[in-house]
Amino acid sequence: MASRVSLKTKGKGGKGSKGSDEKSAARCLKEWSTWAMKKAKVVTHYGFIPLVIIIGMNSEPKPQLYQLLSPV
Repeated sequence: MASRVSLKTKGKGGKGSKGSDEKSAARCLKEWSTWAMKKAKVVTHYGFIPLVIIIGMNSEPKPQLYQLLSPV
């Protein structure tokens, strides 16, 4: 299970909505950035090889698919 990093503010904490809004915004930003990085990792993982094949198919001279996939 992944560990979570808690964002704690230093200094005197009063009973104000400003502190909780900032904490809420920071937490929302952290969760959104974590979600976006996970999605970007999956897209990169599964999309890199097809992207290379598509770029290779559109290059000059036009290779056949088996030529792109062969290791030679």
